[in-house]
Amino acid sequence: MYKFPVYQPSLKGNERKYVNDCIDTNWLSWQGRYVKEFEQGFASYINVGYASATCNATVALHLALVALGVGPDDEVIVPTLTYVASANAIVYCGAKPVFVDSLPDTWQIDPADVRRKITPKTKAIMAVHIYGHPCEMDELKTIAKENNLFLVEDAAEGFGSKYKGKYTGTFGDVSIFSFFGNKTITTGEGGMVVTNNKTIYDRVQLYKGQGLARYREYWHEVVGFNYRMTNVAAAIGLAQLERADELISKKIELARWYDELLADLPITLHSPVGDVVHTYWMYSILTRNADERVLLRNYLKEHGVETRPVFHPVHTMPMYSGNYHPFTVAEDLGWRGINLPSYPDLSRADVEEICGVIRQYYASRV
Repeated sequence: MYKFPVYQPSLKGNERKYVNDCIDTNWLSWQGRYVKEFEQGFASYINVGYASATCNATVALHLALVALGVGPDDEVIVPTLTYVASANAIVYCGAKPVFVDSLPDTWQIDPADVRRKITPKTKAIMAVHIYGHPCEMDELKTIAKENNLFLVEDAAEGFGSKYKGKYTGTFGDVSIFSFFGNKTITTGEGGMVVTNNKTIYDRVQLYKGQGLARYREYWHEVVGFNYRMTNVAAAIGLAQLERADELISKKIELARWYDELLADLPITLHSPVGDVVHTYWMYSILTRNADERVLLRNYLKEHGVETRPVFHPVHTMPMYSGNYHPFTVAEDLGWRGINLPSYPDLSRADVEEICGVIRQYYASRV
């Protein structure tokens, strides 16, 4: 057991009350009232037209791509520095993920590389807001419009983040969010598909519920999926959503503490760039090189501090490395990056203790 795990949820609101209500009323499946209330509340919070809850974020992304008609012979541009689910969802559709590099300052998808990778087969661009920092959405929207492409936002890690005053997840034709146990708000497992397009929303609803017709019982119009969220999960999500402002503010406060306490060490911080709100899903740093990352992580582990590596670039993984060529920025970030404990219940004293261990490591190397 770690004294400081890398993440744990904060369940201090109405989670127990709402879950007990599900049990007391026997509404456990997707048909209970909390699913609709969570969807409506979420849509209202980020100011988007439609929201559809799913059992996890990977299926939300698959569902979003299916709703856009992504299929065999299509290509979807996606950053290689992301969680593997971003690429996997494209493959589920029979399409090809086309990887692009990252920007060295924000760690987000590089719009210039996106332009270079567009082909006649390109169907969509997937912008992934990794670790809570928004992508360069103005440029990506321009590229998508100029080339008649769909823009998909994978905002699994970007809940509450803003780009030029607007929430991430509100720029694309369709977007998704994650509510896994380590996300800023959680349902344990869960996801959400959001859009301002009624046609896309209707297609999402149709496909996520086994293709069931709206006005004819047990009549199915397409080969669909069972991707619905349970009432119990939505009850937890609604309780978490009620505390969203509090949880986001605490994440940003944690980052300020880390920034202050690590400022003079030989590490690089993942700081916000431009007119954005960076919500620090995970507080991340870069060491000077890959070897130092291993040594620092081991030292922190020995002192009760759990860490994780920044995502390995997907193009380096066996199933995606068949036509390998380097992505220098993504690989550099992927081999040097560390996620530090970032959960909302950390106190200032806790962060001081964690940073004290990091300082001890560097002092021992002088």
